[in-house]
Amino acid sequence: MKRIIITALIALWFTTSNAQEKAPSPFTFSGYLETYYSYDFGNPDNHLRPGFFYSHNKHNELNLNLGLAKVNYAKDNVRANFALMAGTYPQYNLAAEPGLLKNVYEANVGVKISKDQNLWIDAGIMPAHIGFESAIGKDCMNLTRSILAENSPYYEAGVKIGYTSKSEKWYLAVMYLNGWQRIQKIDGNQTPAFGTQVTYKPTAKMALNWSTYIGNEQPDINRKWRYFNNFYGQFKVSEKTSVIAGFDIGAQQTTKGSSTYDIWYSPIVMAQYNPTAKIQLSARGEYYQDKQGVIIATGTPNGFKTYGFSANFDYLVADNVMFRIEARNLNSKDAIFLKNDNPTNQNTFLTTSLAISF
Repeated sequence: MKRIIITALIALWFTTSNAQEKAPSPFTFSGYLETYYSYDFGNPDNHLRPGFFYSHNKHNELNLNLGLAKVNYAKDNVRANFALMAGTYPQYNLAAEPGLLKNVYEANVGVKISKDQNLWIDAGIMPAHIGFESAIGKDCMNLTRSILAENSPYYEAGVKIGYTSKSEKWYLAVMYLNGWQRIQKIDGNQTPAFGTQVTYKPTAKMALNWSTYIGNEQPDINRKWRYFNNFYGQFKVSEKTSVIAGFDIGAQQTTKGSSTYDIWYSPIVMAQYNPTAKIQLSARGEYYQDKQGVIIATGTPNGFKTYGFSANFDYLVADNVMFRIEARNLNSKDAIFLKNDNPTNQNTFLTTSLAISF
């Protein structure tokens, strides 16, 4: 009898041990590296491209746009993300953040609060709920980011309640935020900021999105309310062709308590064609107007009124390695650019990149 019990215990131990070995880990590790070289025909002496660019913004030097290491945790009704980064993207895009926060790409934890519904609360530093372009180049149609994307939030800090319908056609979210792309609030600012997002996917080939932001980006003594709307649609036209169309419009009080507002807006259209499994061709047309300089200040009579065009060639060296080259031209109403230290209304540049994801 004793021998039978011992044999049973040993068998149970092996069964439990094997089950534990086969159980999936709640942790997932990933990374992304994107190196680049950009040549600006304006030939800036300080190697910096125009100040409204924060990604791929170094001229005539090989550099790292983004190096990212991420760990994700997902188990039962809990999820979390933590990612650190380095490169010229965090150097310039997070320049206003203190100390080591400049190197935090993502740090958030989420809890599912309903047994029957896909309803979550997430808190921490998260990717922004605004826009269809991110800092991770491989996820974007074009090598460089649009003016629209560069001058609206890439990230946000706060708490979010998000709901996905059972059909997965609807996503609804409400956020309480620290501000317009801010981890640390401005000194003297105690004003809350809010965001919303509605995404509708009627079919697998179409997604429609409306995101909003309301907040104050000044110390409270000079409070000026900002209202912002981001609209876009993503369309899979055919097996080889995709199109994105977007429109941003924002309004900010001219002065504290004012009933007049300064307006800025930006329409954009992007298209991508995949002639083969390894080649991608993309094009972009865009316009950005900010006459009063709310987001992009120029100090010129007409403010920032700029349209641009770009063409992109991508080659997938491997499933996780992408080589890209892009030609881009910007044309402004005023001479807001420099060419060999002389004012001009045009800016042309070429950019190449090599990126790997793992």
